[in-house]
Amino acid sequence: MIATMVITIVVAILALVLGVVGHWVLRSRIEATETPSLTVRDFVLPLQTLTVFVLAFVLVTASTSNGKADEAARNEAGVVDHMFEVADYAPAAQRRRLQGDVVCYARAVRAYEWPAMADGHGASEPSRWTTDFRAGLKQMGSDAPAFGMLVAADKERSAARQTRIAESTPAIPNAVYWLMLAALAFLIVTLALCLPRQNTALVTGGLVVLTALLTTVLLVIRDVERPFTGAIHIAPTAISTVESDITEDYTAAYGTGRLPCTDDGTRKA
Repeated sequence: MIATMVITIVVAILALVLGVVGHWVLRSRIEATETPSLTVRDFVLPLQTLTVFVLAFVLVTASTSNGKADEAARNEAGVVDHMFEVADYAPAAQRRRLQGDVVCYARAVRAYEWPAMADGHGASEPSRWTTDFRAGLKQMGSDAPAFGMLVAADKERSAARQTRIAESTPAIPNAVYWLMLAALAFLIVTLALCLPRQNTALVTGGLVVLTALLTTVLLVIRDVERPFTGAIHIAPTAISTVESDITEDYTAAYGTGRLPCTDDGTRKA
């Protein structure tokens, strides 16, 4: 990877040096043939095309990451609901424990892990309940009717959670973002240098609008690539809805105040 970067940079520098040196060497011949020289306007179109292309590519990448995070969150909520229902077929000795772990896991995800994902990482609180859930499965034994379904559901939940946490990190490296910002700034400066000397009001207004639009796109990219924070963020709606439903079912089955955790998923003393 490093070798490729070095080769790319070296080739680009050599091409630039060769072009400039060749221009100075052949300058007299070029002037004699009246070959038109480059102006600022000649750089505008390729620079504009490159900037728009990079912005579009990065926006698609960020949107894809955001979509995966949202899908993983919804899948996880569905699996959690399924786990609670399947646990109802577990032996009576483990049924309440397993269902309580599922409810407390959902609470811990909502209360602890969702805020943590705003910083691009998970939380340890939900893992405590998944550990206890697996301990309950061991007590059940593999001969229990619901054992296989619960193990499969727990595996699916874990995969969805890992995807959700992984997608909480920025999809676009900071270096790429600052490069896009530099390209945008250079494009705006270049376009401003090409403004006509007369009747500039309309063209200047268009440049202002273009600057605002490109800047908005860049800010949207910055916001979308962080799915769990910012103005465009994924709220814990799915897991909160499931949590509310399975809490009601648990309360109806075992009574009020029988859960092993508080409202935020912290284990009771």
